[in-house]
Amino acid sequence: MKRETAHISIIDRLAALGDLVRLRVLRVLETEAFSVGEVAKVVQLPQSTVSRHLKVLADAQWVIRRNEGTATFYRLLLDDLSPDARALWLTVRDQMGSGGDVAEDQRRLRTVLADRRTDSLSFFGRFSGEWDHLRNELFGGRFTAHALLSFVARDWTVADLGCGTGNVSELLAPVAKRVIAVDVSAPMLAAARERLRGADNVEFIQSPIDAVPLADRSIDAAVCALVLHHLPNPALALVEVRRLLRPSPTGGVALFVDMIAHDRVEYRHTMGHQHLGFSREQVRGMLTDAGFSETTYRELPGEPDAKGPGLFVAMGRVS
Repeated sequence: MKRETAHISIIDRLAALGDLVRLRVLRVLETEAFSVGEVAKVVQLPQSTVSRHLKVLADAQWVIRRNEGTATFYRLLLDDLSPDARALWLTVRDQMGSGGDVAEDQRRLRTVLADRRTDSLSFFGRFSGEWDHLRNELFGGRFTAHALLSFVARDWTVADLGCGTGNVSELLAPVAKRVIAVDVSAPMLAAARERLRGADNVEFIQSPIDAVPLADRSIDAAVCALVLHHLPNPALALVEVRRLLRPSPTGGVALFVDMIAHDRVEYRHTMGHQHLGFSREQVRGMLTDAGFSETTYRELPGEPDAKGPGLFVAMGRVS
């Protein structure tokens, strides 16, 4: 049933749509009712800014409010709009398309919904985030990564290709027999050496990752995190990784983390990116062409506070 409201002109409704952020917010609120904090996580803006946009949309009768405890939830209901307003929104929404900010909003939206579903009372996910704070306060913020890395066999030699300042090597060193940190940049390697100065099982090599001076089949596993998009020809790097890996019942595995294909062209100029991410088809094609017999690809859940494009993790195994 449509709500009883004061008449508002289509011109006033149209004026409220004259801001890209408000259009993105409406796309979110058409999916589900969300609190201000949840919308802020999706569109990555301060809650005060989101509140101002929501007030404009509410005043123009694009969204409805409802209170739940101390929180206010907002929702766009198509059936609640007048016919002319509904037709206007559907036209504007279609013109927005599904790329760029809209696609990234949708990825973060899925994460916010997943966080909400994991809490049976929908309290921590919606309002406070107190459990994460308490867990980190009690146990620290890194125990999950360290625990998961215990899957690495104690007798493995693992190469961290494009190691940068050594954050991945730092995680690998306590659980692997030997870590080989490789990077083409001398300053990056110097920072990695400083970071890992207490680890006696880490070797450092200055080299491009498509021509590593190691013997064939000399490592059990390789990690390549946020590196491929910097390379002119990432397919060559995958061939080199395949050369280095030795088959084994448990090893012979390469792990790649990088950006999902995106349209942030400015990254080419501001950060020297050679590629604007990679699609599932590109990644699987490169892995297959490089000679990996088993491949997997999975998009990682988005971090609501992350400002960059979405990430994927891909794996290739040597049999």
